[in-house]
Amino acid sequence: MNVLFVMDTFKDRVPPTSIMDQRKATDVFHEWAEKGKDIGMEKGHAASVDVMLNLLLDNVSMPFSAVDIGCGNGWVVRQLSSHEHCTNASGVDGAVAMIEKANGIDPNGSYHHGQLPDWKPEQPVDLVHSMECLYYLHDPLNFLQIIHDDWMRAEGKLVIGMDHYEENPASHDWPKSLNVHMTTLSIQAWLQGMRDAGFENVSAIQTGAKEDWAGTLVLSGTKPQRPQ
Repeated sequence: MNVLFVMDTFKDRVPPTSIMDQRKATDVFHEWAEKGKDIGMEKGHAASVDVMLNLLLDNVSMPFSAVDIGCGNGWVVRQLSSHEHCTNASGVDGAVAMIEKANGIDPNGSYHHGQLPDWKPEQPVDLVHSMECLYYLHDPLNFLQIIHDDWMRAEGKLVIGMDHYEENPASHDWPKSLNVHMTTLSIQAWLQGMRDAGFENVSAIQTGAKEDWAGTLVLSGTKPQRPQ
């Protein structure tokens, strides 16, 4: 993750009062989109997302459908759509202004305003991508089960990226700084959560690490061909 992007992001930090007064993450991202910060998010996450997309699309040679969770202004959806084997790529985001941005940039694209964990694609897809989204949920490990059961086709692949996790201390003050809920889990907890949800070939890497920054945690796994 771009460190300058992190510093700029937290210029908007607000003093927390209590859990009851925490803001919704979707409201924060709505405001960021209105301020044009979606461009900074795109640039700041680009290097990590390149790694994620390489994992997601490795050895893909058949037609596929895909969905990006927390799609922001739709930049990853547009990258997925440009792949020669992509038949359909869509995105979902809980921030209204982000979806408005996505539709404005790509009027013919497929972008949905929806709240997780309730929203789901109309049809299961082959590939699921998500960058900097799942830890805002109160029960992200249960949502992994929902993705596995309801979002994905057999032999589908999931790739998740996040900068807020236990082994990255530089991210630990983010919940207080932004006054939003974040679920802080260890790498092993995420890996076990994916396995418990039913994913196979589960793995984790950290990319972009530097001094005082543990890098983006990238998790991947595949849905078995048959129920376990």
